[in-house]
Amino acid sequence: MVTTNRTSTVTEFLFSGFPQFEDGSLLLFIPLFIIYTFIVIGNLTVFFAVRMDTRLHNPMYNFISVFSFLEIWYTTTTIPKMLSNLISENKTISITGCLLQMYFFHSLGNSEGILLTTMAIDRYVAICNPLRYPTIMTPRLCAQLSAGSCIFGFLVLLPEIVWISTLPFCGPNQIHQIFCDFEPVLHLACTDTSVILIEDVIHAVAIIFAVLIIALSYIRIITVILKIPSVEGRQKAFSTCASHLGVFLMFYGSVSLMCLRFTATFPPTLDITALMFSVLTPFLNPVIYSLRNKDMKAAIKKLLCSHCIHYIWSLDADYISIKLFK
Repeated sequence: MVTTNRTSTVTEFLFSGFPQFEDGSLLLFIPLFIIYTFIVIGNLTVFFAVRMDTRLHNPMYNFISVFSFLEIWYTTTTIPKMLSNLISENKTISITGCLLQMYFFHSLGNSEGILLTTMAIDRYVAICNPLRYPTIMTPRLCAQLSAGSCIFGFLVLLPEIVWISTLPFCGPNQIHQIFCDFEPVLHLACTDTSVILIEDVIHAVAIIFAVLIIALSYIRIITVILKIPSVEGRQKAFSTCASHLGVFLMFYGSVSLMCLRFTATFPPTLDITALMFSVLTPFLNPVIYSLRNKDMKAAIKKLLCSHCIHYIWSLDADYISIKLFK
């Protein structure tokens, strides 16, 4: 039962974001559902194309496939609940559900950020030390870096979530947006939460550190690329980095916008923009990696064609069996 009395215990939160869509939520539901469907199908296609094509079994494509897999779950933590709330009169979530949503949303985001940093280092080694690249980025190290990115991303937020789960919530219970996040939830706690600022500062420093590593890596990469004598060589070297650089700019751009959303001067209408930026990278990720990469396009075509052939073969087999039994 939802309560607003400060002497009672809150058992669930009420989403009150986007009030301007209350009379036309279907107008937001349809495009959001289409975007989510494309995110899942597109990133799954990239993931399976890499896994099933032996030509793409190298560190760069392995990181891309893991990143695509994380993108699916990153959006799945929030969008299905958003879609449910858009067509439901009861726009609530339990405290446990809210904590889990925050934990998985930010843990997956952390894992993606660490993985993007790893991908930048991989491109740095590949272009700046091409002769040593095969001995440095071994399949074993690649697997360890991928697993380490996910494990660290999930462990770093665990103490914060455990601490928030012990806080008392006695009202009000309204979250002024359409998914759970640390700042609005902490405002609803009936106790002092200023200690959480220490961990927020640590997270901010970690994000800045990751951005600096990626930026410095690409400054060095661009410097090396510009020294390549042939135009064709420069284009080939840059094409391997352009996709990752684009995803990096979109990802950390969305992170910056999501953080900016909680400042006092941030207009409420831009919460929609923050939402769109949070799904922009997962939405454009399969497009960027498939359109700008010949090997990836060939792998996707091979994957889709193999499924088409299998489907046609199964139809023919069914047709023949029907004829035989007749």
